[in-house]
Amino acid sequence: MPNAAPRTPRLRRVDARSSAERIIAAGRNVLGTGEGSLEQIATEAGVGIATLYRHFPNREALVRAVLDDILETDLLPLITDATASSHPRQSLLDIATRLLDLITEERGLVTFVGNFADVAVDALRRLSDSLRPLLEHGQAQGEIRTDLTADDIPRFLVMGVAGLALPGTTPGTRARFMALLFDALNPASASPLPSAHTDTEGDDLRTAISSVVRD
Repeated sequence: MPNAAPRTPRLRRVDARSSAERIIAAGRNVLGTGEGSLEQIATEAGVGIATLYRHFPNREALVRAVLDDILETDLLPLITDATASSHPRQSLLDIATRLLDLITEERGLVTFVGNFADVAVDALRRLSDSLRPLLEHGQAQGEIRTDLTADDIPRFLVMGVAGLALPGTTPGTRARFMALLFDALNPASASPLPSAHTDTEGDDLRTAISSVVRD
């Protein structure tokens, strides 16, 4: 019987994790269909609204958690598998294409929170940090231009999002222009890039995302 005492708090911690995970999954399901509310998400998760607020005190917290889940489950496994790829530029293209698919599928996230640009900047920075080993591998293999930095990747991806994640863009059109866009990473006959200016770090990226969201 001496082991019985610790079980209650341990089970509570497991239940808390389970509730949070259900809320995040419900957030993806509800917002994946378009507009949604916190009450709808709570109902989908099978929890009360008070439980939802205990885990996620506002919409921004929930969207951040959903974006983290998307990164962890849909993108990081692809990045891990691609790190030692014999064709790193193609792997990077595949990852970016998957990102565009996810942005299209999860469009409801954009309108669910007012400061989506701020939230998206943080997610893109985490994604670019994860892509750094793949970028360096591609540069060592001679497949990716050496003057590209990991800090360039979020802006590069936003360029793709701006034109290729708009409603009505067909998969064929997206594939065609993603291939064209990624040709810019090819070191063959590449013109040297101008120096990057970091005095307004994050501001230009936030502005670019805001423009895409408004469109």
